[in-house]
Amino acid sequence: MTEKIDTKIQFSGLKSGKYTYGFTLNKIFFASFGNENLEDGEVSFSVVMEKADHLLTFDFSFTGFVRSICDRCLQPLEIPIEGHEKLLVKFSDTETSDDENILVVSENEYQIDLAHIMYEYVVTALPIQHIHPDDEDGRSTCDSVMLSLLETMQQKDNNDNEIDPRWEKLKELKIK
Repeated sequence: MTEKIDTKIQFSGLKSGKYTYGFTLNKIFFASFGNENLEDGEVSFSVVMEKADHLLTFDFSFTGFVRSICDRCLQPLEIPIEGHEKLLVKFSDTETSDDENILVVSENEYQIDLAHIMYEYVVTALPIQHIHPDDEDGRSTCDSVMLSLLETMQQKDNNDNEIDPRWEKLKELKIK
């Protein structure tokens, strides 16, 4: 079994300048967050940190895929993702920030753990719907058995014209 990925960067003791780091997030990383819809994948991060006196600037570039479940057919699905994000880290014991791109940490800190930040970047890069893409002819690549079942259920719902009498009674109530 692969060991947990070390996503901590120690900035204390570094001179001002740019530093480059690379991380590959995998199944162990994603599983540690306990999100049953996102437990596997492989995403490569390139992180450039620029250190100044009282400020760190992080540039994140990432590309890869995550495995999830298709919202339509419930079969496994690989979703390609990529993105670029920027984060500023300020040092202050009194200041706070509501800006999602600014993180304020204590002046006593000597390192920063990027795990949660990278996880959030991956999650926000995902599309809202997780659905198998259509093929070149415009047909769904979802599980054909499940699509057939869904179509049968939809036709059944369309054929059920009988309305529950409780709902019919509510239609009579109108705001005057």
